[in-house]
Amino acid sequence: MLSTSPLGPRRRSAAILAATLLTVGAAGCGSSDSPSTPQAGPSVSTSTNPDGGVLGIRDPWVKAADKGMTAAFGTLVNDGDSDVTVTGATTPLSPMELHEMTMKDGKMVMQAKQGGIVIKARSTHALEPGGDHLMLMNLTKPVQAGDELTFTLTFADGKTQQFRAVAKPFTGAQESYAPGHGQPLPGMSATPETSMSPAS
Repeated sequence: MLSTSPLGPRRRSAAILAATLLTVGAAGCGSSDSPSTPQAGPSVSTSTNPDGGVLGIRDPWVKAADKGMTAAFGTLVNDGDSDVTVTGATTPLSPMELHEMTMKDGKMVMQAKQGGIVIKARSTHALEPGGDHLMLMNLTKPVQAGDELTFTLTFADGKTQQFRAVAKPFTGAQESYAPGHGQPLPGMSATPETSMSPAS
């Protein structure tokens, strides 16, 4: 009995010390006041402007492509009390347009989104394959899975906001990003179809 009594308080002290260290360590790692420290991986999936931002951007990603056209996707989050309109997007890698998918003559076609993309107050708006998206019109180099691209959104009030998105392979939605889209040849449509068949 005498041999175990000194060990009891020591064990309790060690347990209290360990708990204290864990609490202090967790508090130090959990700071959200360091937007200037980019982290790899998951931090890219939630991106906002360091200045306070206009929108939150959840899970941004880009469809990997070797050449020609591709698109950027994600969920735009408006936590404000007023509607927000995205009027443009840019990236150093390609000219860009805001696009939508819509029915035309019984076919689903891609076209420039007139008036921009409106994100209602206190709501979200999905940029997704087969729906609204940010179109990269003419890649200057391949976008490979794992590449990280920087985009700048422009808003109706003139403000801008940057975000980053990681490229990943994707074969769904079957959009046909035909060469010349945005600059149609005489007699050709500027709205590629969602099927892989040539646009008529």
